[in-house]
Amino acid sequence: MLAEDTIPPQREAPPDDPRYRAAFEAIDADPNQRLIAAELCGRVVGTMQLSFLPGLSFCGSWRGLIEAVRIAPDLRGQRLGEQMILWAVDQCRARDCKLVQLTSSASRTAAHRFYARLGFVQSHVGMKLHLRD
Repeated sequence: MLAEDTIPPQREAPPDDPRYRAAFEAIDADPNQRLIAAELCGRVVGTMQLSFLPGLSFCGSWRGLIEAVRIAPDLRGQRLGEQMILWAVDQCRARDCKLVQLTSSASRTAAHRFYARLGFVQSHVGMKLHLRD
């Protein structure tokens, strides 16, 4: 699902690229990181990364970060994404996080409506500085 993403184009490498294995191992070794795969009838139908981040703001509170949310294209609109996000929010509550945050590409207006429907509010302007290809 990640490789099928077209925003931005050519962002991902072929699935057997060794950088993915190295990233998976680093994420797997970090207790504050989770890679989530949603399964339905033996098929992976959704993915996301959930990170727990310590911070100094809000009196040293932790925050949850949701990234790389993907749902199989043929199953969109069936509330699988909603179930995944609500599950992630519950995980953040269980870890006593002060807030849950996420980013979404500016062009993904349908995703923005989806997140707003779940109670997320657009509160900041995000910026990125790419350091290498």
